[in-house]
This record gives sequence, C-alpha cells and structure tokens, in this order.
Amino acid sequence: KVIWTVLVTILGSASSLPVGDDSICTAEELAKYRIIFTGKWSQTAFPKQYPLYRPPAQWSSLLGVTHSSDYSMWKKNEYASNGVRDFAEKGEAWGLMKEIEEAGEKIQSVHGIFSAPAIASGTGQTSTELEVHPRHPLVSFVVRIVPSPDWFVGIDSLNLCERDHWMDEVSVDLYPYDAGTDSGFTFSSPNFATIPQETVKEITCSSPSHPANSFYYPKLKILPPIAQVTIVKLKKSQLGLSAPFINLPAKSNEIIDSVS
Repeated sequence: KVIWTVLVTILGSASSLPVGDDSICTAEELAKYRIIFTGKWSQTAFPKQYPLYRPPAQWSSLLGVTHSSDYSMWKKNEYASNGVRDFAEKGEAWGLMKEIEEAGEKIQSVHGIFSAPAIASGTGQTSTELEVHPRHPLVSFVVRIVPSPDWFVGIDSLNLCERDHWMDEVSVDLYPYDAGTDSGFTFSSPNFATIPQETVKEITCSSPSHPANSFYYPKLKILPPIAQVTIVKLKKSQLGLSAPFINLPAKSNEIIDSVS
C-alpha cells in the first residue's frame, strides 16, 4: 500500500510538469535570422487623435530575446514585470535587460538579447539579426508606441523550430497592447499609475469601451494591424549583409471612419 501511494505521487507529479513546445526541437544546432519590424501607424490608417507633434507618432527601439519556454518576457492576461512597465511607459530598457540577464543566469533559459533602432515616424522599418538554438527556439520582443501611456506591440514566445528544421520565414501582424500599469486613454495622456496594477490586455476598436480611447473605432469589427514583423532565415552567404526591406501596399491597413 505504501509503495502504491509513492508511485501514484511520483506519477502525479510527473504528469503535472510543464512541457515546453521547444522540448521537441531537433533542428540543426544554430540558425540565424533577420527580423524586420515595419510600422504601419499612419494618419490615414489611424486618423483619430493621430499624434502630429510633441512628440509625433513614432516607435521606440525594439528589444527582444531568444529563449526557452522557461522564460517569458510578457504574456497577455498576465501582469507585466517592472522591466516591461518601464519600457512600455518610458522606453527605458535597463530594467528589462537586467530581468532577461538574471533569467539567463538563474535557469539558463535565455540564449541571446537583440535590439533594433527606433523609427522616427509611425511608418517605416527597422531590423537586426538574431540567433536561435534548439534549446532556445522561441522569440519574444517589445516595441513601445510613442507617444502613449503604456502601450506597446510585440510577440510572445514565437517558436521558429518545426521539429527537425527551422522555419524559412514567418510574418505576423501586430496590434496594440496595454501594459496595465498606466490608466491613460489617449496617446498624450498624463502619467496616472494604475492601482492596483492590471494585466496586459490587447487594445481593440471597442476595448476600452470609451469614446476617449485613441483606438476607439466603434464602426469597425477589428482594428487593422498597426505594425508587422517578418523573420527571415539567413543562408550562410547572407550573414552580415544589409536587411532586405519589404514593400508593403500603401493602403493595406487604412481605416475608413468618420472620426477624426
């Protein structure tokens, strides 16, 4: 009876252990990618309260990490870390970089940090290179929406490994998120801390459901993407070369709305 109890306990504990998506990656040892971030935040696409000055619409630098499933930079419906809060509210990266480094040292869940330059307007492109490993095939990043209370776009744990090979290319449309740390409704809202802190939420055309919300477009079913990211696997002959810029249709995400 004692042996049976021990076995049940062991098996129960084993079955409750998390199994990461990256645990089955058997691809070649390393892969390098070019990540291209494209801002699509234009006055034509998002006419309501579009920031024209002090400061005009723009994007912060991109800060990202390649990691295993043991690490999470941010997650929808979970609380943002202090580092993500500082980045989303003020564009300060040191706290988030320290959190990433500490996670890498403690549980070796981080393979590398990467960053790309800021974009001085709402539209444009920036890029950099990153490296993934079979034990660290996930990519996460954040880019702050400037100006905004605590809004950002990004990706949470995108897996670039498909069992025994690395993906050649992947593109993802990006939508705004609220970090849950500042209570402003508009791009230019003054700093007003959210107490108690709320979880990270996607901002939609109807949520927050308030006419003052800069992204409130009640006539739409969904917001168009405010940005896009494309991640392209590099061949050995491409390493170190400048990034290929992607031509996107000028009207691919326009909002037709009477609100100005």
